[in-house]
Amino acid sequence: MKKGICKTVGCVLAAGIIAALAGCAKKTPATEAKVAAPSTAVATGTLLKSIKDKGELVVGTASGYPPYEFVDITSSSQEVIGIDMALAKAIADELGVKLIISDMAFSALLSSIPAGKIDIAVAGIAPTDERKKTVDFSDVYINAEQKLMIRKADTAKFTKLEDFFGKKIAAEKSTTQEAVASSEITNAQVVALERVPDCILEVLSGKVDGFVVESVVAQQYIIANPSLCLSAASFGKSLKPTAIALAKNNEDLLEVINKVIKDNQSNGNFDKWIQDYSRKAVDNLHK
Repeated sequence: MKKGICKTVGCVLAAGIIAALAGCAKKTPATEAKVAAPSTAVATGTLLKSIKDKGELVVGTASGYPPYEFVDITSSSQEVIGIDMALAKAIADELGVKLIISDMAFSALLSSIPAGKIDIAVAGIAPTDERKKTVDFSDVYINAEQKLMIRKADTAKFTKLEDFFGKKIAAEKSTTQEAVASSEITNAQVVALERVPDCILEVLSGKVDGFVVESVVAQQYIIANPSLCLSAASFGKSLKPTAIALAKNNEDLLEVINKVIKDNQSNGNFDKWIQDYSRKAVDNLHK
């Protein structure tokens, strides 16, 4: 990751505004017409050939995670857009194929890869050791920090991690945030939900004491909801890298993906995408 990218992420944390919760939570098809994905797994090492033969790259994602991916409620097609979708489009262009986006719950993404339902997953995914047992990962393209979102009225109550011990903590299901909540918050009562907006609503309603969320995502919701803020508490393992997941043993496709990542880091496109999709989220917020 280039240092410039990291600096830009910091700027976005201070200034980005993301779509209203209702818009982000809406689950709709994206990018032209959503088509049926492959029904059977592709043989080991043949994924690139399969993609080129069918002329389509089927990308799995989970909308409701701005600025990485969110539903554009300002468009008639209600497509899923964001940093990850811009990256997916760059990969499809590099391969010379059409991009097809399959929007699903985050918890279903990784199992959909070996099942052949999608070709790759691009959805703010952290490349953990456990996940590497079933899928391969690209190079990291964004690094962010894990934080705890709370109600602003509880700022003095939750100043360190120990203050959350034994409390109800929300996290998106099957994510590294859920794992962090379970492993680092002693006796946490973890409430695992399918989508970030659902977790936000749990915090706003007082049903949970905090919500483990990636910093890039958190700030967007905080600006949209002034009654929320980030706790000063810090996790021991706070860094959250993001990479693309794909079926194992497809080195030729992985090489193409890593080339696209490197090219777009070098030319400043990741900086631009972060800024552009933060601005786009403002449009969603006011619709």
